[in-house]
Amino acid sequence: MTRTDDSQKINVRVGSVSTSRSLLCRLKEDDSEAWDRLVELYAPLVFHWCRRLNVPEQDIVDIFQDVFQSLAKNINQFHKDRPGDTFRGWMRTITRNKAYDHFRKTGRQPGAIGGTEAYKALSQFPDVEWDDDQSDDNEIHDSLFLHSLELIRQDFAKQTWEAFWQVVVEGKTPREVGEDLSMRPGTVRVAKSRVLHRLRQELGDVLD
Repeated sequence: MTRTDDSQKINVRVGSVSTSRSLLCRLKEDDSEAWDRLVELYAPLVFHWCRRLNVPEQDIVDIFQDVFQSLAKNINQFHKDRPGDTFRGWMRTITRNKAYDHFRKTGRQPGAIGGTEAYKALSQFPDVEWDDDQSDDNEIHDSLFLHSLELIRQDFAKQTWEAFWQVVVEGKTPREVGEDLSMRPGTVRVAKSRVLHRLRQELGDVLD
């Protein structure tokens, strides 16, 4: 199944859920593990935005560091006060501003991306083919959704995860999945709910 197929078949969107141990809450408490998870989740997207802005490869690491340093400094200022306020949009704005600041400081114009060590250092993160164009916002969200799932996959038994994946990502019915995995349809629905609850509980407020 291609990434495009996955994107088209995802019929569940993760809404913001305020919990005492959500990732955003832990970030504001300066939890080091939470910051590690945020970097893992958003590094590919920040890298992609830098490429979209034609940042020279030798400058990407500096901008990458500036973005997350700014996040650490200003995380308590992020609030969803107005319709349309999203964590992803906030990060996109920070990345764009840091890139433009870097261009002003160095007196450089946006250039082509090559294959230096800086590029290789960030290339360890998966290239998820996100686009910064607002017209592709749903595809961006779906890609982030799929990547975030990988961060919690190890928390579930193989059968639970497979049941969830087939229903939510592949678009199968609980009955179809139950026949495939020798599970009752009700058990399949429970598996789906467990994974989605875990995702919302920990990552929901930073996936928008």
